[in-house]
Amino acid sequence: MDTRHMHIFMALAETLHFGRAAERMSMSQPPFSRQIAMIERMLGVKLFERNSRNVALTPAGEHFMKDCRTVLAQFEDACRDVRLVASGMKGELRFGFMMHAAHSVVPQLVQLYSEARPDVRLVLDERTPTEIDEMLVGGTLDAAVTFGCGYTPHLQTVLLTRERLRIIMRADHPLAGAAQIGPAALRAEKIIATPVATAPALRSAINSYFSAKGIVPNVVFEPRLQHTIIQLVAKGLGIALIPESLCAGLGAGLTSGTLTDPPQLDVVLCAPIVSKNPAVSTFMQIGKAIQHASKSI
Repeated sequence: MDTRHMHIFMALAETLHFGRAAERMSMSQPPFSRQIAMIERMLGVKLFERNSRNVALTPAGEHFMKDCRTVLAQFEDACRDVRLVASGMKGELRFGFMMHAAHSVVPQLVQLYSEARPDVRLVLDERTPTEIDEMLVGGTLDAAVTFGCGYTPHLQTVLLTRERLRIIMRADHPLAGAAQIGPAALRAEKIIATPVATAPALRSAINSYFSAKGIVPNVVFEPRLQHTIIQLVAKGLGIALIPESLCAGLGAGLTSGTLTDPPQLDVVLCAPIVSKNPAVSTFMQIGKAIQHASKSI
């Protein structure tokens, strides 16, 4: 028994008239009557009481009508939903992002996408840049916000913004309040920086900033997370160069300063060039809209 049999049954159950029910199904009455008889034989129950004048549902028929309505409604929902998923209007999108990007572009991106595709469930996953790269390649993320890292033939990328690095230190540090701070002034400082294995682009920018002046930075601690770096600086264990989006609201004991010719890092929205998830295309389009609206690019 299939959904067509259910529709045939429902036509008679709702009209209680063989002629009108057959017309609804675009059938002549004799074949329609044979179909009703066949449905009753398949189920092994009598669904209708009928005589020359009247047609009525049996108790079994009334119960079957309720169940058929539920099943047909669910089937119609399934057919609608599969079309919506195929068009990217419904489904799930797994979105990864660097922790500090939650202080800049991620909230706007999530808001705009949620408004454009309210039936797509966004699964948010904070990760380090290296983890993001691995998960994009492995297919466990559909899209991500991370640092741009040059040539990536397997990814489509949209430049969302550029982040300058700033120096953070305790408020009582001798360099606090300086108009600008260059590498030479930091030659003897203890540096707290993210490891290369966690954020290659960020660590490379920090190393290059010093090496351009012939200085080897004295890196004493290498926490994976930027928030841990901030906490270590607050304890007076060193200074750090971090993305400027993290410098708002550092707390009373910390301050940030402007670097001379500060390093800049591209912050990009990326996704595999070949994606099986149709919800990704709209996500990338919204990224391009943010790019065009950004005054920093």
